[in-house]
Amino acid sequence: MLVCDVTREAAILDATTDAVDTTRQEEFGQFMAARWASLVRLAYGLTGDRWLAEDVAQAALASAYAAWWRVRRAEDPDAYVRRILVNTSNRRFRRRRVTEHAREPGELPDRAVADPSELIGQRSALLSALRELPGRQRAIVVLRYWEDLSDAQVAAALGCTEGTVRSQASRALAKLRGSAALAGGVPGRGAA
Repeated sequence: MLVCDVTREAAILDATTDAVDTTRQEEFGQFMAARWASLVRLAYGLTGDRWLAEDVAQAALASAYAAWWRVRRAEDPDAYVRRILVNTSNRRFRRRRVTEHAREPGELPDRAVADPSELIGQRSALLSALRELPGRQRAIVVLRYWEDLSDAQVAAALGCTEGTVRSQASRALAKLRGSAALAGGVPGRGAA
């Protein structure tokens, strides 16, 4: 019968793992700190809710941390994480689509503290119009025009071709031009 004591080897492995984890955590922490604001901004464009945007960005970064070895080795880690964020947002939307109910603005509860964003009607109208777009078109518009990424960067983030980005952006912009939310409630009238 062969018996061996692996406690010493386990201690060596644990020490190595701790050093690797510490390095990985520091590297990811720097990555996260540098990109947090832009990821929240992207999520806000996709969701239209700043608190939900932070939740989506946090969930996307948690997924990125779990697969950090893959993210780090990607050709464009930023595009990889943006893709994770878009997928996270889409999953949230699919899960909650059945249970969400639209309410009229008069049905919403009063807020205890005034929100300065309510003073900006154009932004609210734009977010309403963006919510009317299908998920892929909304992601393309937000990445292309809100985040100011090139067609190639958007294509890399969404895993599609540049031609798809351009055609979907064109269709989305046509829908936005005809949006009642942007036209002040008049269907078919929008910016030319």
